[in-house]
Amino acid sequence: MLLFDHLRRWWQLRTGEEDTPFDRDVAAWVISLMVHIGLLVLFATFSLLLPTDKRLVLTASAVEVEEEPIPKEFHFAEHAEELGALAEGGVSDARAEAPLVVAETEIVFDVKLETPLGDIPVIEFDDPILEATEFTEDVAIKGEGSVGTMGAAGAIDRITNEILLSLEQRPTLVVWLFDQSASLQNQRDQIVKRFQRVYKELGIIESYDNPAFKRHKNKPLLTSVASFGKQFQVLIEKPTDDIEVIQKAVQAVENDPTGTENVFSATTQVARDFRHYRLKAPRRNVMIVVFTDEAGDDYQALDTAVHQCRKYEMPVYVVGVPAPFGRKDAYIRYVDPDPDYDQRTQWVPVHQGPESLFPERLRLYFSGSNRKDGTLDSGFGPFGLTRLTYETGGIYFAAHPNRKVGRRLRGNETGIMSAYISRFFDPHVMRAYRPDYVSVSEYLDLLKDNAARAALVKAAQISWTQPMQNPPMQFPKIDDAEFARSLSLAQRQAADLEPVIRQVTETLRSGEVDRSKLENPRWQVGFDLAIGRALAVKVRTEGYNMMLAKAKQGMKFKNEKSDTWELQPSSEISTGSVLAKEGRQARDYLESVVNQHQGTPWAQLAQQELATPLGWKWQERFLNLSARQASTGGGNSNPPRTPGPPQPPSRPLREPPAL
Repeated sequence: MLLFDHLRRWWQLRTGEEDTPFDRDVAAWVISLMVHIGLLVLFATFSLLLPTDKRLVLTASAVEVEEEPIPKEFHFAEHAEELGALAEGGVSDARAEAPLVVAETEIVFDVKLETPLGDIPVIEFDDPILEATEFTEDVAIKGEGSVGTMGAAGAIDRITNEILLSLEQRPTLVVWLFDQSASLQNQRDQIVKRFQRVYKELGIIESYDNPAFKRHKNKPLLTSVASFGKQFQVLIEKPTDDIEVIQKAVQAVENDPTGTENVFSATTQVARDFRHYRLKAPRRNVMIVVFTDEAGDDYQALDTAVHQCRKYEMPVYVVGVPAPFGRKDAYIRYVDPDPDYDQRTQWVPVHQGPESLFPERLRLYFSGSNRKDGTLDSGFGPFGLTRLTYETGGIYFAAHPNRKVGRRLRGNETGIMSAYISRFFDPHVMRAYRPDYVSVSEYLDLLKDNAARAALVKAAQISWTQPMQNPPMQFPKIDDAEFARSLSLAQRQAADLEPVIRQVTETLRSGEVDRSKLENPRWQVGFDLAIGRALAVKVRTEGYNMMLAKAKQGMKFKNEKSDTWELQPSSEISTGSVLAKEGRQARDYLESVVNQHQGTPWAQLAQQELATPLGWKWQERFLNLSARQASTGGGNSNPPRTPGPPQPPSRPLREPPAL
């Protein structure tokens, strides 16, 4: 301490100040610091002196890894010129409709209990016959939406690549699960032929010493085949790598006359039957590939299927069909395969939708026509199957031979045993409108959280359970009494229609309060289209009733020959009336859909709705009713027909089988 005393005196004499930097507290701090530094140096020295057998050396030099290339003819290119012998759409056949792009699939295994779909009331869907990831510049994403393709072969090519990717991780078991419906018979025949090429390619790739095969012993790739309809059946009990056995098993799939498709129960059973390949050494990857052309009849088993496949880490791939937009049924073009029977086209309803858990689209006729709003492509697969692939890390392939974006298709262009879809939409545009692939309980929570979402689903259910038929437009006037009677009958139909339309409109009005809170574009456009169309139908219906009341007060023809009054659409609506205000609101909603959501089925329907004016006008016509009455009332003045040559007996028309 003498050193610090001398330093303090020297500082005080030098500066004349009492306080110095050399007080006792500072001295103690300096001494403590020096002691700790000394201890750290000592410990560091000891660690360097301890003996060690291994020394880790880090270098920054680049190391080149030479990989064994896959033969060029079997390389899976992201921008292939053609995908599959039957896939005519080329690279567009494999376009994913997923909104996200990630490097690899993320499968979450923290499974929570789901609310079974069976707890929700079943809605009946009756709809008569109507006119009738991608391989983008990015990559197709597993578990995100669906992939559009023109044929099953293009989908199988993509699945072949998925098999190779799986084999790079560990030995793999592929279970091919086939729908037993009669409508899938042709596709099964094509797939059998395709299998020969798929397994041949895999065999050649293996012989080329590809690492995906080289690293595994004892048959890296095994295959099993199963089928389902009303019942489930395993056709290859012990998985094999024999292509002949595999082909014979697929050929042995029989049509199920019941037409029941319990696809989710079958998928669950596959996961349980082959789970030991995931749990016991040597562990294998297990891929489930489902071939079907329907949405499935056992929705109550969906949550169980999702739970089982996620539990055992089994991705599910589905080669299916596109779901009709907002509809349960699509209509398949059926022609009797036996030439001894009538070869006319028959349209058979088949359960292929909808793309969402519940319908989110109103069921309405377009005014002035006897057709509904058409069977449009939703851009996605049926909800249950697409959710199954989404949650397990697989892919849904929506196959349709008439997939052409940008033009309207007619019924006679539809392939035999294919569903009629009048228009397809660009998958790039549809990505932003993906449905919510969630459980029933989560979906109901979405409805509880927003009045607009709840109103849309409720209004859709009302419109589906209450058929809306178009009232008559022509009113012959042979005499005043008959004319008045026809007007009264038409008013009665309108009176039956008005309460339903008013209920739909009021339901949607109750959701307007939360419309601004909707952030998802699918819910936004769904609500706007629904309320726009509901208001348009309400204005037309009430205006129709008003025009009938006007006609009952008396109208005279300007042309003496006229014998019929006809109601025609008109842009004229009584100015200042409630109907005029609602008409403006309807147009505002519909125009916003067209302007903000171009290239979507919602915009397509809004354009069709806007094409017909909301008001009415009376137009007189001459239909020569007197002559028609005379020809059908016993006074037929037409000369008798000359019998022609004898015609061959017509072929009988058979009822289509359950598809």
